[in-house]
Amino acid sequence: MTTTGEEHTAAGTGPWWWVRWRSAVLDAGLALASAAECGGEGVRFAHDAGLPVPIGVVFGVIAGSVLLVRRKWPIAVVLVSIAITPAQMGFLMGLVGLYTLAASELPRRITAALAAMSFAGMLIVTFVRTHQGVMSGDVTMGDWFVPFVSITTAIGMTAPPVLLGLYMGARRRLMESLRERADSLERELQLLAERAEERAEWARNEERTRIAREMHDVVAHRVSLMVVHAAALQAIARKDPEKAVKNAALVGDMGRQALTELREMLGVLRSGNGADGRVSAASSSAALSSSSSSSSSSSSSSSGSAVAAVPLAAVGVAAAVAASRAADGSGAGAVSGAGAGGVVEGPCLAELDELVGQSAAAGMVVVLSVEGDVRAYAREVEQTAYRVVQEALTNVHKHAAGAKTYVRLAHRMSEIAMQVENECPPEVGAGSSVRLPSGGNGLLGMKERVAALGGVFVSGPTDAGGFRVSAVIPA
Repeated sequence: MTTTGEEHTAAGTGPWWWVRWRSAVLDAGLALASAAECGGEGVRFAHDAGLPVPIGVVFGVIAGSVLLVRRKWPIAVVLVSIAITPAQMGFLMGLVGLYTLAASELPRRITAALAAMSFAGMLIVTFVRTHQGVMSGDVTMGDWFVPFVSITTAIGMTAPPVLLGLYMGARRRLMESLRERADSLERELQLLAERAEERAEWARNEERTRIAREMHDVVAHRVSLMVVHAAALQAIARKDPEKAVKNAALVGDMGRQALTELREMLGVLRSGNGADGRVSAASSSAALSSSSSSSSSSSSSSSGSAVAAVPLAAVGVAAAVAASRAADGSGAGAVSGAGAGGVVEGPCLAELDELVGQSAAAGMVVVLSVEGDVRAYAREVEQTAYRVVQEALTNVHKHAAGAKTYVRLAHRMSEIAMQVENECPPEVGAGSSVRLPSGGNGLLGMKERVAALGGVFVSGPTDAGGFRVSAVIPA
C-alpha cells in the first residue's frame, strides 16, 4: 500500500461519525464559537421580541450548537441557519454550513436549492433591516444604497463558502481517485512481480528437468556399454586374453568418452557472464543434484539462484530463459568441442553409424536401415532423433541383452521418423547375466524431447515378445 493509502487507512480512528480526532476537535471548536455568537446575538433578539434575555441566550446557544453535526447532517445545519436568519444570528453557522454542504457528496441540485434559499433569506433580511435603518434616519444614503447593500451582503454570505466548498470537494474526490489508482497500480505491480517470480521458478524447474534428462542420456548409454563390456571381459579373461585386452581397451575408451562429454557439458553450464552465468551455475548445481538423486540438494541449489528483490523478478526470468537457451545450444551430449564463447555442437544424425557400431561392439546384433534422401535438419531435431535412438539402444542393453535389434530411420518430406525394435531376448545367453540398473526415466525423457518439438512418440511391446520405440518429429 502506498503512503497515502496508509494515512487514509490509519485516519479512521475518530469518535462517532468523525474520521479523525482532529476533525472532531475542529467541529467542536466551531460549534462552541457559533454557540457563543448566537448566544450574544440572542440578547438583541430577546429585546426585539420582548422575551426575557436568558431565553434569547439559551435559544441562540442551542441553535449555534447545531454546527457540531455539520459533517453528519449538513442539510440540517443549513436549514437551521436559514431559519434563524430573520433573528440576525447564525452568520458563522451559515458560512460553515454552506461550505460543508457544497463539499459533501450530496447531489448538486440540493446544494443549489439550499444555497438559493440562503441567498434569498439573507437578501430579504438585509433589505428589510437596511430599509428600516434608512427610514429611521440612522443611515442617510441614496435610494441605491438599500439594494446594493442587500445584494452585496447576500452574495458575500453565500457565494464564497459555496464556491470554496465545491473546490475542496472536487479536490478531495480527485485525491481519493489518485489514491485508489495508486493502490490499484501497486497491486498490479505486486501481481506482476509474483507472476515474474513464478515464471522464474518455472524456468529453473524446466532447466533442472532438461539437464537431468541430458545427464541421463549421456551417462546412462556409456555406462551401460561399459557394464556390458566388463561382463564380457570377466567371462573371457582366462579363456581368450587377447580379446580380453581389446574389451578392456573398449571399456577404457568409453569411460574416457563419458568423462569428456560430462566435462564439456558442465563447462558449457559454467560459461557465460552476468545474470546468464549465475543462472547457468545454479542450473549446473541442480543438474549435479539430480544426477546424484538428491532432490533436497537440487531445491537448495535452485533457491540460491532465486531473485531476492521483487522488482528484479523479471530480470531473473530473462536470465533463466537466456541460460536455458545457452544450455540448449550445448546439446549436453556427444559434443565436438567448445569455443571461446561456450558454444558447443550437440550430436547429429551423421554420428548414428558410430552409435550403432558401439552397440555392435558390445555384442548386440544391430541392423541399421535408412530410407529417403539424407539431408540436414535443425540442430534440435537431429539431436532429439539421435537421443531417441541412443536411449532405445540403452534400454535394449538393459532389458533385452542378446536380442537382435533393428534401427530404422526415414527421411520424409516434412518430418523425420525413427524406429528401434528388438526381437524377443533369448532365454539364456551370455548377455542375459548382465543386470543393469534402471531409473525408469528413459521412455519419459524420450517422450518429453519429442513432444517439445511437436512430434509424436509411441512405445510398447510387440506381438513377437520384443519391444518397439517409434518417434516422428516435424522437420
